[in-house]
Amino acid sequence: MSELNGKCVIITGASRGIGAAAAEVFAAAGANVVLLARGEEAIADLAGKIGSQALAVPCDVTRYWEVAAAVEAARNTFGRVDVLINNAGVIEPVSHLATSDPDGWGQAIDINLKGVYHGIRAVLPVMLEAGGGTILGVSSGAAHGPTEGWSHYNASKAGAAMLTRCIHHEYGDKGIRAIGLSPGTVATQMQKEIKASGINRVSRLDWSAHIPAEWPARALHWMCSAEADGFLGDEISLRDEDIRQKIGLS
Repeated sequence: MSELNGKCVIITGASRGIGAAAAEVFAAAGANVVLLARGEEAIADLAGKIGSQALAVPCDVTRYWEVAAAVEAARNTFGRVDVLINNAGVIEPVSHLATSDPDGWGQAIDINLKGVYHGIRAVLPVMLEAGGGTILGVSSGAAHGPTEGWSHYNASKAGAAMLTRCIHHEYGDKGIRAIGLSPGTVATQMQKEIKASGINRVSRLDWSAHIPAEWPARALHWMCSAEADGFLGDEISLRDEDIRQKIGLS
């Protein structure tokens, strides 16, 4: 999409998996990409691979001031912020509720839900001042139904999905596009952690059942186009064959 040329895209959790794949897809489309993650070396290496279109900003999304500083760094470097991809997320610690670790459970909420809010809160004033922008969330089927051992993940993803709806409700008529993406199971480090847990049916899936990270990355790219406007305030699922065909994944 030529309309992405020169645009600025901030991606959280950009050190690996979907985030890293999205960085490459958006950069190939002509966008400038700002890579946020705690893994400083990994995002520095990825930014070096992409070149002058990329800026690596070490950032812990659980700390609002770090996210706000990263947004300011994006503006200072590229002069604008057009797209935010809230991708950072964790699945650990997988555990049944009765034996769950309160600190670990809370940390997952801090990353998966509060981290999403921090990104939204930091970019919205910038986007509203500019007259519009796109905020994309990496959602999950776990947002819509319980999964054994994943109470932290279910709760945080459900909350993040509601934030997408809240953005649309409050700012959809002010030029802010908000959409969620439920990618299904993706061949990333998170799936290795799920498999190692041995809890629930997802951990027992064969590795061949998982889609490559490039697929959700390409979906996020498509979601920035007017073709996806019918899903504003909602989310799309890559389990939907019609959606895959629209994106060109079938």
